[in-house]
Amino acid sequence: MAVAAPPKRQDTRKFFENLSGAGKSIAVLTSGGDAQGMNAAVRAAVRMGLYVGAKVFFIHEGYQGMVDGGDNIEEASWESVSSMLQVGGTVIGSARCKEFRSHEGRLRAAHNLVKRSITNLVVIGGDGSLTGANLFREEWSSLLDQLLQKGLIDQEATRANSQLHIVGMVGSIDNDFCGTDMTIGTDSALHRIIEVVDAIMTTAQSHQRTFVLEVMGRHCGYLALVSALACGADWVFIPEMPPEDGWEDNMCQKLSENRADKKRLNIIIVAEGAIDAHNKSITPDYIKELVVRCLGFDTRVTILGHVQRGGTPSAFDRILGSRMGVEAVLALLEASADTPACVVSLVGNQAVRLPLMECVQMTQEVQKAMDEKKFEEAVRLRGRSFENNLRTYRLLSNRKADSELPNSSFNVAVLNVGAPAAGMNAAVRSAVRVGITEGHKMFSVSDGFEGFYKGQIKEIKWGDVGGWTGQGGSLLGTKRTLPGQHLDKIAEQMRIHNINALLVIGGFEALESLLQLNEARSDHEEFCIPMCMLPATISNNVPGTDLSIGADTSLNAIVETCDRIKQSASGTKRRVFIIETMGGYCGYLSTVGGLAAGADAVYIYEEPFDIRDLQANVEHLTQKMKTSIQRGLVIRNENCNENFTTDFIYQLYSEEGRGVFDCRKNILGHMQQGGAPSPFDRNFGTKVAAKAMQWITRTLKDSYKGGRVFANSEDTACLLGMRRRAMVFQPVAQLRDETDFVHRIPKEQWWLKLRPLMKILAKYKTSYDVSDSGQLEHVTRVRPRESDASAAV
Repeated sequence: MAVAAPPKRQDTRKFFENLSGAGKSIAVLTSGGDAQGMNAAVRAAVRMGLYVGAKVFFIHEGYQGMVDGGDNIEEASWESVSSMLQVGGTVIGSARCKEFRSHEGRLRAAHNLVKRSITNLVVIGGDGSLTGANLFREEWSSLLDQLLQKGLIDQEATRANSQLHIVGMVGSIDNDFCGTDMTIGTDSALHRIIEVVDAIMTTAQSHQRTFVLEVMGRHCGYLALVSALACGADWVFIPEMPPEDGWEDNMCQKLSENRADKKRLNIIIVAEGAIDAHNKSITPDYIKELVVRCLGFDTRVTILGHVQRGGTPSAFDRILGSRMGVEAVLALLEASADTPACVVSLVGNQAVRLPLMECVQMTQEVQKAMDEKKFEEAVRLRGRSFENNLRTYRLLSNRKADSELPNSSFNVAVLNVGAPAAGMNAAVRSAVRVGITEGHKMFSVSDGFEGFYKGQIKEIKWGDVGGWTGQGGSLLGTKRTLPGQHLDKIAEQMRIHNINALLVIGGFEALESLLQLNEARSDHEEFCIPMCMLPATISNNVPGTDLSIGADTSLNAIVETCDRIKQSASGTKRRVFIIETMGGYCGYLSTVGGLAAGADAVYIYEEPFDIRDLQANVEHLTQKMKTSIQRGLVIRNENCNENFTTDFIYQLYSEEGRGVFDCRKNILGHMQQGGAPSPFDRNFGTKVAAKAMQWITRTLKDSYKGGRVFANSEDTACLLGMRRRAMVFQPVAQLRDETDFVHRIPKEQWWLKLRPLMKILAKYKTSYDVSDSGQLEHVTRVRPRESDASAAV
C-alpha cells in the first residue's frame, strides 16, 4: 500500500486566512478504545475551530452521547481544553455504542445534531468508529427527511443542515489502520511496553531468567514487532507471521545458543492474537511450559494488559494529535458537497488526507488476507512501515553459523562522532549484525576520529553488541574531533586495518567529517571507499534529513520536565516559567517541545524577535492571567539571541509582570542528552543502520575492481536521511549548498511550518501556510520492486 503523489500545483503558497468558520458548527467526539494523544487532537481541533470563528461542541461519551443528546453535547471554550495535553486517555469520554448501529439510534443522533446546527464532525477513533461515521453521512439526507416527516424539524432546518461533513483521525494503540504510518496512541503504548521490558531485563539478568511478555494486538502485531525490534527480543510471535511447523525446536535451539553466547536472559514477545500455521492460538503459558520442559530455564510470564493504554502521551503522540487536529478542521472548512469523508493521516513526516472508506476497505482486506492464510499479502497491505519493521526484524534475528555466512572479505568500520545521542547504540548494534550477516568483518572505532588516528580500532562480533538497544549515550565513545588535522594518521590506520567502508553515526560534526574525507580523496586513496553517515543528534540540525536519531528521546525529556513545571505553576497560580533548551542555533527542540508541552511563547534564532515582540508576549500572558488558566510557559533556545539571554528575559518578564504574575527560570541542560532511548529512536536507529549497511554492501560490490575497492564518485559518500515521505541517500557534497556552516543548521527547515500552529494553539493571531494541505489523495497499491529490498523506513 502506498499513497499516490499529489498532483503538481501551479501556485506556490496559500494561506488559511481566507478559510472562515463563521456560521459553522463543529462537533468533536472520541469513540471506541481510548488512546493516549486523543486529548491533544481534541484540544487542537477545538482551538483551531474557535480560532477560525466556528462554534465548537464536545460530544461526551462518543456515539452514545450523540444518541442521548442533552448535556452530552456541550459547547467548548478555549479554556475548557486547557491542561489536557499531558493527560492520557480521552477527557471527553468514549464508549462503545450499540444503539448507534441501529437506524433508530442514528435518527436520534441526527436530531440532536440538527437541534444545534452541527453539520461538521471530527471523529477520533478506530476503523469501526470511522465506518459508523461514514454510514451516518451517507444516510444523512434520508434521516433529515424522516425527521421532517415526523415533524421533529422544519423545512428551514432541513435546508440549513443539508450537508454533513466528516473528517476522521485514527486513535488506536494497535496501529492497525491502513493509510497512515502511525495512529494516535501507538508511540505512547510502545513507551509503556519498553518501560516494562527495560525493568524486566534487570531482574531477568540477575536470575538468568526467560521472560514471556504478552502485549496487545488481537489482529495486528505492530506493537509486538516494534517492541521486539526496540529491545532486541530473542523471539516474537505476531498474527501476520505465523511460525512454520517445528518452530518449537527452532525457538528452543535459539534460546539455548543465546545462553551459550554468555547472554544471561531471554525475552520472548507475544501479541495477544498470535497464531501458528494451523490457526491455533499461541499463548504465553504454552511458551513458558515449552521452555521449561525442553530447556529447564527459569521462566516467567508477564501480561501487560491495559497498562499499555494508560499513562501520559509521548511527545510524538502530542505532536501527531495536534497536527492532525488542526488538519482536520482545515479539511472541514474546505469540504464541499461532493468531498468524500476523509481521514487525516501521517505518511513519512507529512500530514495527508485520504478517503476514509478506501482506508477502511484496505484495513478490512488485511483481515480477509489473514483469514485466507495469505500472510505475505496481509503484510504488504499493512503498508510500508509495517513491512520495513518486519524486514529489519528478520534481518537481525536470522543469525547464521559462521560457515553459512557469505564471505565478502570486506572490512567495515563503525564510529560515533559529535555529542552523544540516545539511539546511537541501537544503530551500531544493527549495523554490526547486518554487516556480519552480509559477510563483512566489522570493526568498531572508539572515541570518534580521535580514536581513529590513535588506532583504537578492533573487530566487533555479534555477541559484543548484545543488549545495546536500550542503552543511552554512546558505548563506543564519541568525540567532536574532526579528521581534517589528522588525515595522514587516519589514512595509515585504514591501511593497517584494511578498512573498505565507513559508517559514521553522529551529528553536524559527522557531516563535516565526511565532507573533509570526501575532499581528501584526491590526496589519499585510502578514503576512496564507500562512506555513509547516519544523522544522530538531539538538536536535529543536520541538513538532508527531517529527523535525527536522538531528537525524539530529547523531546520526551523536555516535555516530561515541562509537564512537572506546569503542574508546579498551576499549584501556585499566576506564575510564568522561563525554560532554556539546548539545540545550538537550531530551534527544533524549543519549537516542537513547545508544541508538545503547550508553551505560550518560544524564542528561536531562526525567527528573529525584538523588544516589541517580548512586550507583546508579556501583554498576552497578562491577559491570560485574567482567565481561569493562571500559569505560563515560555521556552527559549540557548542561542536564540546573544543579548536577550535567559536572565534578561526572566528579568524583563518579572518586572513587566509585577503585580500580575511572578517568574521562575529553569535551564534544562544536559539532562536533554541522557536517559534510555525512546522506542522511536531505538527503532529508527535500528532501521536506518540496517538500510545503510545494505547500501554499503551494494556500493562495495559495485566499486570492487581489479582486486580492490575504489570509490571516488560523489554518490559513494552519502548521508541517509528522511525527506518528507521517504528515506533517501544523498551525496554529502550536494548538501554543502543547503547548509549554514556558521550557525551549524540547514538553510531550510521543515519544522518552521509548525510554528504558526504552536502560536494558534496559544491564542496568537498569525499567518499559516496551508500549501501542503488541501489535497485529497488516494490509497494506491504498489507492489514493491524486488530490487528495492529496503523501501522507505
